Amino acid sequence: MAISKEQKTEILNKLVTQMKDAKSIAFSQFHGVSVSDINDIRNKMREEGVNYGVAKKTLIRLAAKEIGIEDIPDETLDGPVALAFSMEDEIAGAKLVNDFSKKFKGLKLLGAIFEGKLLSQAEATELANLPSKEELIAKFIYLVKYPVIGFHGVLNNTVSGFVRALNAIKEKQEQSV
Repeated sequence: MAISKEQKTEILNKLVTQMKDAKSIAFSQFHGVSVSDINDIRNKMREEGVNYGVAKKTLIRLAAKEIGIEDIPDETLDGPVALAFSMEDEIAGAKLVNDFSKKFKGLKLLGAIFEGKLLSQAEATELANLPSKEELIAKFIYLVKYPVIGFHGVLNNTVSGFVRALNAIKEKQEQSV
């Protein structure tokens, strides 16, 4: 079914707004994935702060030009293409598409836009394999906390040893009296 020029303009404006608001955008191919599976993927992505949607390639190219991406290679827009707009976590969209591609054979990460730069499929996969923000924060807290815990253990053992030595001296004096 053909859509009118007004509808295309409306879709283009929505795409441009989403691209401007998103922290990153992941391009994915969804060839052979059922509609119910796409809806499940979309719902799970929405829970993670990622908007997942399909648009015509010409509209995607026009919207990309509006945000400063001049040319998107054909391999990035190969087959039926969906966009994952990461609104909260920069790597969430690419990470989720990459994770879902292991479960659904027809889903494939094709590329991404990150910090205003177009990433190839290999670069987008590297981005998807980075640890999440929460994992990095947990590792940082562990690294900061570990020396303090070790220092506490050393001090505690030193004080305990001193108290045991004093106790031994006291018991020895009590025995000699």
